[in-house]
Amino acid sequence: MKLTKYQHSCFTVEKNNEIIVVDPGKYSSDFIAPDKVVAIIITHVHSDHFDHEQIESIIDKNPEAIIFGPQTVTSAIEVFKTQAITEDTTVEVGQFKLQFILGEHESVRPNFPSTANLGVMIDDLLYYPGDSFMAPPAPVDTLALPAAAPWLRISDTIDFYLFVRPRLAFPTHDAILSVEGKEIVDSHLSSVAAENGIEYKRLDTPVEI
Repeated sequence: MKLTKYQHSCFTVEKNNEIIVVDPGKYSSDFIAPDKVVAIIITHVHSDHFDHEQIESIIDKNPEAIIFGPQTVTSAIEVFKTQAITEDTTVEVGQFKLQFILGEHESVRPNFPSTANLGVMIDDLLYYPGDSFMAPPAPVDTLALPAAAPWLRISDTIDFYLFVRPRLAFPTHDAILSVEGKEIVDSHLSSVAAENGIEYKRLDTPVEI
């Protein structure tokens, strides 16, 4: 399965000529809609993960693709095929197995409105918690790891990282960082990885998982 990371939280996975797109938001300006897309996963309603123009560009090329998301997402999409995730569930789409965990976006501050958030395990290999630190449903090979946000401290990211203990972790949710900020985050997470037998890697090119 080929994993390709784009800016911020967007990435794709490709297997046997089929593609899933995850969180194509407004900060993912390097993302160009591919062909062969069978599904789009939107973890929550915030625009850095859910951008209507990005979705339209994908559906223009892939009109049969299904959009999965919590009801807050699917209720905002009137034209395209959607499937609302309203409970923890496992779905098969194309040749992919998607195991969804329904929860809440991590708190930004007390009394700040929260929203539904999906975690997703793809093919029992890759886990992405969206904007949360929800525990995965099973052991994880590859972890999409939130690295910078108003709702996290680097210590929270490290704690989650060590709790999950994947073989490989790559950073997501980091478009808000400068080049220097990314270097600082990478330094901390690489150090923790080296101490614990985990591989941490910023994905500048596609990788096989």
